[in-house]
Amino acid sequence: MIADELTRDKLTADFDLWQRRRGHRYSLDDLATAWVAASARPGAARYLDLGCGIGSVLLMVAWRLGPARLFGVEAQDASFALARRNVADNGLDARTTLVHGDLRAVTCDWPHGACDLVTGTPPYLPLGTALPSADPQRAAARIELRGGVEDYLAAAARVLAEDGAAVVCSDGRYPARVLDGAARAGLVPRARVDVVARAGAGPLFAVWTCTRVPGELAHETVTIRDAEGNRTAASFEMRQFFGLEA
Repeated sequence: MIADELTRDKLTADFDLWQRRRGHRYSLDDLATAWVAASARPGAARYLDLGCGIGSVLLMVAWRLGPARLFGVEAQDASFALARRNVADNGLDARTTLVHGDLRAVTCDWPHGACDLVTGTPPYLPLGTALPSADPQRAAARIELRGGVEDYLAAAARVLAEDGAAVVCSDGRYPARVLDGAARAGLVPRARVDVVARAGAGPLFAVWTCTRVPGELAHETVTIRDAEGNRTAASFEMRQFFGLEA
């Protein structure tokens, strides 16, 4: 990867993100997941992002959490390299530990203590349901090469503090995958936010908050653009939450 293949884009009021111009890039599911997660545990002291990619969710949540201890796990080589650069360039080296490895294995022998907050934005497409991109980074972000949402929930449960929250993004068409995966991991879905790209459409994806504590499931829908294609108040709120101009 060479420097002219990268763009440097504003992520929060104070953090920038290096990302490949033609590779996997920061997207709406990252923004929505970080928004839900930072709201779920604003006082988290130890935070882990599973499959952290280039670091977009990790950095956004870190910006809101202040002095929290930060952890990220990423297996894909190009994404891990960019995550390291993004953490360093935004001055987070001293309080961040990045692990280069498969989250399914890394969390089985996690040496860093329980985490108050765990996030994950897994790929949505099971193996065999779509042709993978020839670009390894893009393929890993789209196809479940190292597991899907069920694996992320299982990994989160292995490192989650008793009163912690696991926040994961998933395909909005298949809520049963999250419900089943959470049950197998010993977690309880407590909040579900369906994200609709444009008024009148079905959910593009959903962001779930799971805990170890039993309780009712709160369910809401957030629409990003109205029927005319204009950004909604909720869309502006997400951006402003991270200090960005509307």
